[in-house]
Amino acid sequence: MAGLWLFFTALAVVYLLPGPDMILLLQTGARQGKGAALATAAGLAIARGCHVALAALGLAALFKAAPWTFDVVRLAGAVYLLWIGIQCLRTSLLPSLNPADTVEEKPRYRQAIQRGLLTNLLNPKALLFCSVLLPQFIDPQAGPVLGQFAALGVVLVAVGLLFDSAYALAGVALGRWLQRSPSAQRVQQWLFGSLLIGFAVRLSLFQQA
Repeated sequence: MAGLWLFFTALAVVYLLPGPDMILLLQTGARQGKGAALATAAGLAIARGCHVALAALGLAALFKAAPWTFDVVRLAGAVYLLWIGIQCLRTSLLPSLNPADTVEEKPRYRQAIQRGLLTNLLNPKALLFCSVLLPQFIDPQAGPVLGQFAALGVVLVAVGLLFDSAYALAGVALGRWLQRSPSAQRVQQWLFGSLLIGFAVRLSLFQQA
């Protein structure tokens, strides 16, 4: 039980740190409303589930054995974050978040899920995090290793979804506040866009140990 609480604590610390996922959720909630923001959170959760599965399959070992594969994913993720950041800088002021003014919800939600999925899936640091963290909480004497890996993976995804949903709702509240001030909207737009571009640059320069 103590090990599980330590695992929860480690996850909470990581999810509280500012990163591209958090900024994406805040930006989506502020600009597109609760539905799109929660859809983005769902995309992030799917990506984390994929990372857990890939870590179990040993893809992180492939990154170390063939560093060029890591670089391909890293650069693809950096380009994608750069593109999102530029799109954020180029968008106009916040639209109305009134549901009556919203059209074509399903395509918008699909795009939000895809954006969340690709943002996290193309970040090899997330895969390395899973590959490093999960084995530390697995006890070969406590039962099948694969079962423990899967259980910890479910906890990782669930805790991440909980935090992401909170950030999504915080973004919605931020958007409602920003609608009262066009100048604050511009500051938010440039801040979030610049942060996403900064994360893209940092990811492009990241080197695995």
